[in-house]
Amino acid sequence: MASADDLHDFPEFDAENLNLLAASSREATAISIENPNNKPKKQRRVTGATQKEDDDDLLGNGDSDKTELLVGQKKSAPFWTFEYYQTFFDVDTNQVLDRIKGSIVPWPGKNFVRLYIRSNPDLYGPFWICATLVFAIAISGNISKFLAHFGKPSKHYVPEFHKVTIAATAIYSYAWLVPLALWGFLLWRNTKVMNIVSYSFLEIVCVYGYSLFVYIPAAVLWIIPNEPVRWISIVVAMCLSGSVLVLTFWPAVRDDHHRIAIATMSTIVAFHVLLAVGCKEYFFDAQDTTQTPETVASLTGNKTLPTAKAS
Repeated sequence: MASADDLHDFPEFDAENLNLLAASSREATAISIENPNNKPKKQRRVTGATQKEDDDDLLGNGDSDKTELLVGQKKSAPFWTFEYYQTFFDVDTNQVLDRIKGSIVPWPGKNFVRLYIRSNPDLYGPFWICATLVFAIAISGNISKFLAHFGKPSKHYVPEFHKVTIAATAIYSYAWLVPLALWGFLLWRNTKVMNIVSYSFLEIVCVYGYSLFVYIPAAVLWIIPNEPVRWISIVVAMCLSGSVLVLTFWPAVRDDHHRIAIATMSTIVAFHVLLAVGCKEYFFDAQDTTQTPETVASLTGNKTLPTAKAS
């Protein structure tokens, strides 16, 4: 670039033009000196914000307004259209697997909704988990009864296909009606206590649906005709699945009155235990694995009765 001294060789440049050129060069020099001092400040602010966002992600607090806005945009179609319900099944395999892993291994201090569900709540996982659990319980119950009657001529095994209907009614009622009641209760308490964490109905359904996955391998273990093994598997499944519910919904009610918060969590756990124990007792009856003396006596009496009549 030509300097101010080199321009003296050109007669068309007068003194005024030279002064303007020199002034502009001084301003450019001042700007170039000031810029390096401004960049580190901006970088420090960005670095601090990034660190805060990372901490929020680790703590499960990264539910920003941008994420909620994106979720709202995805569900902006009218509810009577196919596109509205299609968004509930817009989930890939990796997301479903991550949510299943999160429901099997709950971590204290980690919110299942904020970590896995809130960015993209779905019905695909809960629907197929409930369907798989229905057939797993019904089929395992029939196999368990068949094994209990196997090798006993006095008992004739008859497949109980009606167990599929009963299992479907119990599982889907629990996975939909209980979240509906809980969602309505949280909405009502949110009008009373402003600090209560709010969950949408779809998020609550996701939590309940994914929390039932651990019962699928437990139902397979119930085929073993051994009551201690069955009870150990059901207790482990209840603890893992119930921990997901407690860790998720306790932040939503802990700011409420102490008695109401304890009663709410107790009700959630009670329904959870009732489902597990009810399915085990109905579909895997302990009488199928053991033969009591009363049963032997009744069978003996039935055999001797025709002989007595004949004599």
